[in-house]
Amino acid sequence: MKRRDLLVGAGALGLAATPKTKAAGQSTFKWKMVTTWPPNFPGLGTGVVRMARNIEAASSGRIKIKVFAAGELVPAFEVFDYVSGGGAEMGHGAAYYWRGKNESTQIFTAIPFGLNAMELNGWLYFGGGMELYRKLYEPFNLRPNPCGNTGTQMGGWFKKEINSVEDLQGLKMRIPGFGGEVLRRAGGTPVAMPGGEIFTALQTGTIDAAEWIGPYNDLTFGFHKAAKYYYYPGWHETGPALECIVNQQAFDSLPEDLQAIVDIACSATNDQMMAEYVARNAFALSELEQMKDIKIAPFPKDVLAAFEKATDEIIAEIEKRDQQFANIYASFLDYKNTVSKWTEISEFAMLANRYRKD
Repeated sequence: MKRRDLLVGAGALGLAATPKTKAAGQSTFKWKMVTTWPPNFPGLGTGVVRMARNIEAASSGRIKIKVFAAGELVPAFEVFDYVSGGGAEMGHGAAYYWRGKNESTQIFTAIPFGLNAMELNGWLYFGGGMELYRKLYEPFNLRPNPCGNTGTQMGGWFKKEINSVEDLQGLKMRIPGFGGEVLRRAGGTPVAMPGGEIFTALQTGTIDAAEWIGPYNDLTFGFHKAAKYYYYPGWHETGPALECIVNQQAFDSLPEDLQAIVDIACSATNDQMMAEYVARNAFALSELEQMKDIKIAPFPKDVLAAFEKATDEIIAEIEKRDQQFANIYASFLDYKNTVSKWTEISEFAMLANRYRKD
């Protein structure tokens, strides 16, 4: 009798567990990820491929993701719509590429003179930013996650020397998002184009200047062969976040453990990519410094002042016409004002001491 009861009980437990076990252990998902990056592009493109492999390994092969570079399935700037409509389950790019959908997206990549990478992560994960981010993307059937950061970027490559604001007049520069509007206000002409098209445009004179990322990727693209003046700092992208967007229905179709794996993989990529850029940019900068015909220099103070003034003006204008932007930026600014006090006596003070000249 006891043996019979034990078998019956075990059978009941088995029946109860079967659907859950099947869902968690046997269901597999074959996903596509479209990106805004050139094929196998170092750091950005390779980081996404690494993330896809990590997801497959962590899920024991229950999620297999095929990664498509820009143009392989859809053009770079069509990633948002393609994932939103379900053409692919995942996408990777930068939120400010979608400013035509909603101006608030720019805040989740970078605002000129804004937060550095560590500060931005603090706002997103622990300062209320993530909740605002997810709410912003809900109408588009997308679930975003921070998924990479390059750290503070360079200000760009220029074919002529920049000595004052006057040198910006009529300057055609590849620079997307908010930074592009700031350049326009300062007298230049912003041009939006995917990374894979920049070198040819710079070389042929279609554009006069271009910002991309920093020494690591800029050296890979060979921008130093088309322009000789390399300016810093990257006032327009002080700690720009990249993003992984997931079609909401696709995400909801996953069991909870696989949902967690996707989220954790994005978070891990966010950290690992930042570490890669700190190291690789340092090595690449050393190479560029050995090139005698390349001039690496800071922007003139009056140029940075003009950019900052234009930034404040543009933000004020957007706030007046877009309440959602105003609400999100209020959270961003409140956090910036708070964290800046800590950054001043921690990171800034430490670095000032490191570079002091006795």
